[in-house]
Amino acid sequence: MRVLFIGGTGNISGAVTREALGRGIEVYHLNRGNRPSPEGVRELRADIGDRAAVVAALGTLEFDAVVDWIAFKPDQVKRDIELFAGRTGQYVFISSASAYRKPLSTPRITESTPLGNPYWDYARAKIECEDVLVRACRETGFPATIVRPSHTYGDGWIPTTFGSGDFTVAQRMIDGKPIIIHGDGQSLWTLTSAVDFARGFIGLLGEPAAVGEAFHITSDESLTWDSIHAIIADAFGAKPEVIHIPTEVIAAHFPERGPSLAGDKKWSVVFDNTKIKRFVPGFSCAVTFAEGMRRARAWYDTRTDSKVVNAKMDAEIDALVAFWQSRVLDPNGRVPDQGTNPGH
Repeated sequence: MRVLFIGGTGNISGAVTREALGRGIEVYHLNRGNRPSPEGVRELRADIGDRAAVVAALGTLEFDAVVDWIAFKPDQVKRDIELFAGRTGQYVFISSASAYRKPLSTPRITESTPLGNPYWDYARAKIECEDVLVRACRETGFPATIVRPSHTYGDGWIPTTFGSGDFTVAQRMIDGKPIIIHGDGQSLWTLTSAVDFARGFIGLLGEPAAVGEAFHITSDESLTWDSIHAIIADAFGAKPEVIHIPTEVIAAHFPERGPSLAGDKKWSVVFDNTKIKRFVPGFSCAVTFAEGMRRARAWYDTRTDSKVVNAKMDAEIDALVAFWQSRVLDPNGRVPDQGTNPGH
């Protein structure tokens, strides 16, 4: 099987690339070459936004599947439809589980859960992209498959209220500094290892029955945000001092974080993975979050220069903690148990 990844060197796409190579799949990457592809990948150098360059790089190549890891807007999807109609047996769009409407009307999310996110432009744009593909599939037979990852992490990723891609919150735990968790810390969240995601995803590639379908691929493990941070702390031999702060207060101080919190992380999110397991027999996620964080610790221990603290974020967390504690002091000047703070 021959597949083309547009992008291919990111967190999830890198894991999928390695899984595909391990299964003997012929993998091409189409990107600008800013980050190296794994050995064995056939590289096509072009900016996907430069149509002439892409056409020249593709030549007469045809593919069993094309996956665009870096399409975020409807115009980008329309461009892909024009580029790959008649050139691929399947086109896979990477959407997002943030597209599901929240709060949920049912306890578990299935692929038929309604879409809609009034809080987050990113999620709404992904929904618009899906709409473009559904119409193209229905009206012209364009062979689209939609995949909606949720919070997927890889080596060096530490998923927290304040992001995943740096060492700031972990270092605060190690140093005994307070960390912030949104709400009361009791909403449920699902975290998925990129290694596990890759195994499910590869099973959809080149599969005719997956055309015209949408899937999410997540772990079956659901954890409270308090538990998530406790597991991270345990992996790094720390004991977290947790300050619970309502989502709305965090969003007021960090406007750039508001949409992803209010539109996604604020709500309890539990996925039903029946569909992906039906299409990919034998698939299940094997990496627990605790194991994932032990792997993250091992990764960082061999790359100490990657333990980067975002000084701006660190200072902002200190300022928000100070602000919140000053508001919740009781008449005797004591800070009450943070677990009694308002929730979401």
